[in-house]
Amino acid sequence: NPMGACPNIGYKSDWFKKSAPQARGQRSQGCTLHPIRLRAKKLPLISSKNAQASCTDFRISMDLLLQNLLQPPILFFVLGMAAVLFKSDLELPAPLPKVLSLYLLFAIGMHGGASLAKSGFGLNVTLPLGAALLLASALPVASFFILRTRLSAPDSAAIAAAYGSVSAVTFLAACNFLDQVNVEFGGHMIAALALMEFPAIIVGMLLLKRERPDAKEATGKPITLGHLVLESLMNGSIFLLLGSLVIGFVSGDAGWKKVSPFAQDLFAGVLCLFLLDMGMAVARRGGSIRKAGAFPIAFALLFPPIGGGVALVLAWVLNLPVGDTFLLTLLAASASYIAVPAVMRVSVPEANPGLYVPMALSLTFPLNVLVGIPVFYKIITMLWTS
Repeated sequence: NPMGACPNIGYKSDWFKKSAPQARGQRSQGCTLHPIRLRAKKLPLISSKNAQASCTDFRISMDLLLQNLLQPPILFFVLGMAAVLFKSDLELPAPLPKVLSLYLLFAIGMHGGASLAKSGFGLNVTLPLGAALLLASALPVASFFILRTRLSAPDSAAIAAAYGSVSAVTFLAACNFLDQVNVEFGGHMIAALALMEFPAIIVGMLLLKRERPDAKEATGKPITLGHLVLESLMNGSIFLLLGSLVIGFVSGDAGWKKVSPFAQDLFAGVLCLFLLDMGMAVARRGGSIRKAGAFPIAFALLFPPIGGGVALVLAWVLNLPVGDTFLLTLLAASASYIAVPAVMRVSVPEANPGLYVPMALSLTFPLNVLVGIPVFYKIITMLWTS
């Protein structure tokens, strides 16, 4: 496993064997791992007539929740929130969070590209990628018309773009969780992460253009599709992720072996520090979200599970494996608080960043990282093994 936080098909991680033998043993009793699919043995369905099975199922769910909460990256996220709440002077120097973010994007991009070169472009790759593009295009449309009932067109477009796009940090936390429970996933899911970043931005802007044909960017220029695509792709986070993905694909396994000492050994520690900073950022913005009102808060808490549920149904129809389904579900349930705000500040200056940034960062992100990961995993495994 070149990256401890993001396992890949065909690799076995010495780091994982040392850190989670108990979880690995639990998984091995219920399923058999294959390179592409995770096929689980039949488990009894939970029914009201079987109180003992229900109690066992609840205990397993609590174990999964605790297992997620007790991972070092999640604990550092909580530590960051605590630092702000208890008024500690803990702070990462200003350039460091940006450097950590660039490192994580570089590492997952390179790893995904190398994995994609190894697996090729069969149905097991094209189906999840097609589902990712469909979700990134459809979810902003649904969210826009829900938001438009109570909010202005610019605010609705910006929030819709954020909730149609994805959170790379949520994806990393989900990868780390899959590693703990010894469930493999395809490296092409990192490509899905990259592909879901920008379609939502384009759809959100087109919806705004539909309602306000005279809408203009901060520069005063009219909004055009070509400029939107270019601006989205040139966003630093998206550009680095896509570029690293391409480089990893072109250089293949030989290229990955050259950079893996840097990307593999440091990855878990860098993720902990980055989530520490994210925890502090979430706690600092917690006060501003209260001024938004009940409707944006309710949307930020309720729409992500709906988006994740749509992704889960789509994955069921396509018969995707557990690992791919889990990551696709978490991507659909996440919201962007880095790439989308950077584009929206220029493309939709009328939209209020004090609304869509805290919604995605202070509400949806902690909801997914702390609760959504174990809950979605439990639902998926119950459905896939029934």
